[in-house]
Amino acid sequence: MAKQVVTRTYTASIRNQTQVSDDLDSLGFAASKLWNVGRWVCDRVWSEIGHVPGRNELTSYLKSHERYDDLHSQSSQRVLQELAEAFNGWYAKRRHGDTRANPPKYRKHGDDHPRSTVTFKAAGFKLDTEYERVRLSKGSNLKEYWSDFILCEYHTRPDVDLSTVESAQQVRAVWTGDEWELHFVCKVEIEVSDAPGEKTVGVDLGINNFAALAYEDGHSELYPLNCLKQDDYYFSKQIARCDDSDSEQATRLNQKKSARRTHYFHSLSKHIVQRCVDEGVRTIVVGNLSGIREDEENSGSKNWGKHGNLDLHSWAFDRFTSMIEYKAEMEGITVEQVSERDTSKSCSCCGRKRDANRVERGLYVCDDCGTVANADVNGAENIRQKVSPSSPSLSVNRSNGWLAQPSTYLFDSESGCFAPREQTTP
Repeated sequence: MAKQVVTRTYTASIRNQTQVSDDLDSLGFAASKLWNVGRWVCDRVWSEIGHVPGRNELTSYLKSHERYDDLHSQSSQRVLQELAEAFNGWYAKRRHGDTRANPPKYRKHGDDHPRSTVTFKAAGFKLDTEYERVRLSKGSNLKEYWSDFILCEYHTRPDVDLSTVESAQQVRAVWTGDEWELHFVCKVEIEVSDAPGEKTVGVDLGINNFAALAYEDGHSELYPLNCLKQDDYYFSKQIARCDDSDSEQATRLNQKKSARRTHYFHSLSKHIVQRCVDEGVRTIVVGNLSGIREDEENSGSKNWGKHGNLDLHSWAFDRFTSMIEYKAEMEGITVEQVSERDTSKSCSCCGRKRDANRVERGLYVCDDCGTVANADVNGAENIRQKVSPSSPSLSVNRSNGWLAQPSTYLFDSESGCFAPREQTTP
């Protein structure tokens, strides 16, 4: 066993809820008001010059606004950062052809402001683990006197002891719909397992098969996206039937769709890491998709087709990679990201690069060495070879057709687990 410092978020209930709920309500409402002011500013800037202001610009615009001082300065900065990120995400989708994407909305329930999450950074809170209390700062506008603050008495799960953490980075006050709770973002020293082996596996993420895996010892796996695409189709139809896209029913449907997708990502990342443990993998090599939307030759955006462009932006590749990373670290497995450049065009056997080798969506045929492979598996093997370029067993295993005949794992929505698809013989 080895020790490693990682980031973890711990949820805590508030024991003195009745004493602090009014003050927390004031901060939650203030965060919503500041969001709405920033939202109005973004709309004006976008309408006049077609520009989405970034975090620093928004802070400069609003630092002198009276709503900015309703919260601690770092808390106000975080609200504007979240707004800038939401606008940039919308603009990126719009720029790449997603006509369904909408800009971030105002935070209102009728004429009322909802309770938004309030984030307190290092200067905005003081943690007392001995007496299980945390002091949260108010903005100057909400203080009756200069030293006014909110003192919350918290309670964590029995297995969580905040006195043992390396440091608390942030505290978030989150409204659950019924009451406030606290989320502590901490640096924690944990014990991690020794690496289960010395092998590598390549992971190719895509919009047809969400993940293709190529193992060093010569076998491969596919994880199709059928269930998520079915969910997308189903929920899109249900939401379209709602009278108003902002209605309570539409909001519930969107939340359910998001929850199902999150569950899928967690289940798949957990399954892949466990498969790597079973196979004695030390290093997972994942293709970095940061440039997947750009067309280097034409200095613009790649056209993946109408549905491909929409899918490409809706699947959270970065989010999934993060899930893989923190689950893998617990097992002593490292995750490396490498460029995907030319991995879909090159033959993983001889290295020949040619666009025409990819004869159709799921098939790759090399006209030089005659290799026939599943296109996504070929890409995954090229990704793996960027970290572990040589493997003595591959020449034998390739003759068995493992590149062309991967095992396929399907997601069972009832059990929430992945199971291999049964092979049928003609």
